[in-house]
Amino acid sequence: MQIYSGLNIASLLGFLYIIFAIFYMGFMVFLLFKRASRLGSIAFIIYLIQALLIPSIMLLCGFIFVFQGWRLDPILQFAQFLLTSLIIYFSVKDIVMNEISRNR
Repeated sequence: MQIYSGLNIASLLGFLYIIFAIFYMGFMVFLLFKRASRLGSIAFIIYLIQALLIPSIMLLCGFIFVFQGWRLDPILQFAQFLLTSLIIYFSVKDIVMNEISRNR
């Protein structure tokens, strides 16, 4: 079995996905257990799924980009860069806005 991994935009995005997913999972689990006493059981389960499922999908996508990103055309790599930028922007915006609204 041969594995080819080149250093291009897709593999760099894959590494970014992996790093962001790890930090996102840690931060969401921290926030979840910080607020666990105020949440009901259904809300706790929903937030737990969100804290574990979304980063798991991002980790899987990151590994796919690292090992198979060399197959993408440059225009598709740029499209993935734009989508990654949107994902990170909305994630950070939601976390910041959530913390601002909780502190009021």
